[in-house]
Amino acid sequence: EVQLVESGGGSVNSGGSLRLSCAAEPYTHTRYCMGWFHKDSDKEPVWLATMENHGEVIIADSVKGRFTISRDKRKNTLDLQMNNLKPEDTGMYYCAADERACTWLTSSNSRFRYWGQGTQVTVSS
Repeated sequence: EVQLVESGGGSVNSGGSLRLSCAAEPYTHTRYCMGWFHKDSDKEPVWLATMENHGEVIIADSVKGRFTISRDKRKNTLDLQMNNLKPEDTGMYYCAADERACTWLTSSNSRFRYWGQGTQVTVSS
């Protein structure tokens, strides 16, 4: 069973930064594509950044230059560093994983199979 636990959400002012973490078992990091998604109110989750099990990273154009994704092997977390946050970044942030390749999942906009419970981010103007 794939378990994903997000943490690090909170409230910040516009221009601020937050670092989100997704805790998962080591085998999840080594076998699955993992990624971070943003969900705004009643809209579908939108992928922001993904990392393949071998480390290849894909960053969505919408957040390129502001968000980075990394893996902490010591803590077994997938982290999303978010800088220069904007009010439109407000919403729920989810960590997700899937056995299929990140490149295919993102290009086909397919839904990831495994999801965490999410963490709330609020950015005030």
